[in-house]
Amino acid sequence: MTDIEPVLSESDPRASIAQRVFVVGAGIMGSGIAAQCALAGYPVTLEDVNEELSRRGIANATRALDHAVQRGKVAASDRDAALARIDFAIGLRRADSAQIVIEAAPEDLALKRRIFAELEPATHPTALLATNTSSLPITAIGQDLKDPGRLVGVHFFNPVLQMPLVELIPGHTTRPEYLERARSFAVNLGKTVVTSRDTPGFVTTRALAVLVNEAAWMLYEGVATKEDIDTSYKLGFHHPMGPFELVDLVGIDTTVSILDVLWDGFRDSRYRACPLLRTLVAAKKLGRKTGEGFYVYPTGKTGGP
Repeated sequence: MTDIEPVLSESDPRASIAQRVFVVGAGIMGSGIAAQCALAGYPVTLEDVNEELSRRGIANATRALDHAVQRGKVAASDRDAALARIDFAIGLRRADSAQIVIEAAPEDLALKRRIFAELEPATHPTALLATNTSSLPITAIGQDLKDPGRLVGVHFFNPVLQMPLVELIPGHTTRPEYLERARSFAVNLGKTVVTSRDTPGFVTTRALAVLVNEAAWMLYEGVATKEDIDTSYKLGFHHPMGPFELVDLVGIDTTVSILDVLWDGFRDSRYRACPLLRTLVAAKKLGRKTGEGFYVYPTGKTGGP
């Protein structure tokens, strides 16, 4: 095992370069998290189950950083330096070199439990374990861990480089020093941090689920067109995106999974997924990642807006 250097406070200029980040899952969220960490100065390993998926994650991280350069938010030299800090791995063999390990797998409780069952013995015993879940209870994810005290929910938002918020969720057995490590890490990334109790959906997803599900029900009932509903939300409430634009970005399948978690947790009719959402999932029209959801997207335009 690799020796772990002491955790540094966010005010210490060495903080970002003293720790390695290992990201499990090279999808849209995992690649975005990797890009954000590398941009902040962290060396990052982006992992997935095979080389094709890992390399695709590197390509997604590259596109995200390129987009930030095009928007004038990141200098080209900083992009190049960030990309030089990202490498990839197949499987968990190199996880023991990291002080911060972030799981960014799909929103599936059984899957996340299986990943952490493999991760825990593969990581250094003092490494911070983070799960990028948007709705699943942290305590339930870590219930089979030998040391669930080092598991923290670290909820990033898509697109990671553009969204300034990170939501932290301690489980019922999370130790305070690990929550503070997660907070310092998020601050080092330049994020604003909020903390939620460990309850299904936390703060942000619980609020968002009602918003998007109600929009889907209004479309299903013929109250208005999707375009007019999106425009109403944007101009009437100053939202940057309409609910259907947002669901397409998040993934309609992910949205349904989140609603199911909230329904199971609360049995509240507000969280009963609109049949229209389930129909689109059955048709494999999942949003930007498949090229079609509520809207149709040109090939290759599956990233952030």
